[in-house]
Amino acid sequence: MSLLDLTATQLAKAIKKGDVTAVDAMQAVIEQIENKEKELNCYVTFDKEAALENAKKVQAGIEDGSISGPLAGVPVAIKDNMCTKDLLTTCSSKILYNFKPTYTAEAVENLEKAGAVIIGKTNMDEFAMGSTTETSAYGVTRNPWNTEHVPGGSSGGSAAAVAAGECFFALGSDTGGSIRQPASYCGVVGMKPTYGTVSRYGLIAYGSSLDQIGPLCKDVTDCATIMEIIASHDTKDSTSMSRNDTDFTSALVNDVNGMRIGIPRTYFGEGLDPQVKKAVLDAVDVLKSKGAIVEEFDLDLVDYAIPTYYTIAAAEASSNLERFDGVKYGYRAKEYEGLHDMYKRTRSEGFGPEVKRRIMLGSFVLSSGYYDAYYLKALRVKALIKKAFDNAFAKYDIMVTKIVLALDVDARWLLTGEETPTTAPKLGSSLADPIKMYLGDIYTISLNLAGLPGMSIPCGVDSNGLPIGMQIIGDCFKEHNIIRAAYTYELARGGFKTPYDKEVQ
Repeated sequence: MSLLDLTATQLAKAIKKGDVTAVDAMQAVIEQIENKEKELNCYVTFDKEAALENAKKVQAGIEDGSISGPLAGVPVAIKDNMCTKDLLTTCSSKILYNFKPTYTAEAVENLEKAGAVIIGKTNMDEFAMGSTTETSAYGVTRNPWNTEHVPGGSSGGSAAAVAAGECFFALGSDTGGSIRQPASYCGVVGMKPTYGTVSRYGLIAYGSSLDQIGPLCKDVTDCATIMEIIASHDTKDSTSMSRNDTDFTSALVNDVNGMRIGIPRTYFGEGLDPQVKKAVLDAVDVLKSKGAIVEEFDLDLVDYAIPTYYTIAAAEASSNLERFDGVKYGYRAKEYEGLHDMYKRTRSEGFGPEVKRRIMLGSFVLSSGYYDAYYLKALRVKALIKKAFDNAFAKYDIMVTKIVLALDVDARWLLTGEETPTTAPKLGSSLADPIKMYLGDIYTISLNLAGLPGMSIPCGVDSNGLPIGMQIIGDCFKEHNIIRAAYTYELARGGFKTPYDKEVQ
């Protein structure tokens, strides 16, 4: 077995026992990056020497007993929208091409305290605005399972790096599915926690009421372990929640007997690719065979999620991105006449098309005469969506859905005969039609609107050899239910092979 075949927790145990060192682990990752990075482009910032030096320091701490965390010595990749002191943090945007923060994000700092070793910063959709990692100013990231396909987004670099063995785990952020969707496309585990569970301090904001940091990793055990480390109450984040139930590894129990699972009919309508539907429902049958109680039910208001989300997210993006003006840091236009022209030219040249599109949309819905008609109405619908989930969770412990878009959501696919959107689409196919890309988020964004936790776990591959992900949804602060169900399914499923293993699961 190669060192890269180990999960993060397995590696940590091996390092603690003295079988390998943190330096050995980092060297293995560096070799993989050097072999695969030209093809995949997972990283925006990678400093080989600095990574090795950090690994040596951590190994010394492990040996003298000063570092003993559950992930001590394990190399980790960080999405490029989380501040890392003295290490470039660009949000994969030209406008922050030279930005080196003076502090580190709380979630990243928690990992460092636990002994994890930062490798570098992963590629992403610019300012997390996208679902394919194609809007990055630093080139597209490719899916390790098939490099003609996208890895998903916006945390595509993190998901692809985990799948390709270019790190042992990674952090991503999820505003509308940006952890769960790339996890599904790349065949890894990804979790969005309940809003407020992980501090947003140091996360460069896109939609402040929607953003949440979470892990992308190889299995459910890694996910629970990482969650325990990064979850913390932080007074520097006004939305941070004080919780006394963050012992997520206690939920690693092979038992779903009596667990009530709801299957929303709306998520399994006509037009869904049969391979995806079968894979997800087969996974549900596994849980049912273990004693879970499975029922179908109607989940209202899902059809309103897309307009609600993109109204709120764009409005918050417009406000949050006002600060990038070329005055204090980042890119500044070389030629301009006066302050106003400097602002205009800097932002026109520094932001990519998708970011500018969402800023303009947000500015419109917040403008005089439209604020009540669009933004306030969206906030009211958001509350109704949350109420619909509350009603469902009064009856069910978890819900199970797919991640990908059903064909019948957008009739244009029926009319044009385009390839059914199921697993990871081909590069370039989504950017050609932004509305199509937005619609692809329909089964993930509701969780962000409601603040709910959700996990994507691999449940098979399609006929093209691309992974299929199952989404498990829990009630607020009920990550334990998700982890228990996912862990039980994972044990029954067995190991999920890497994209470089040609055997089919």
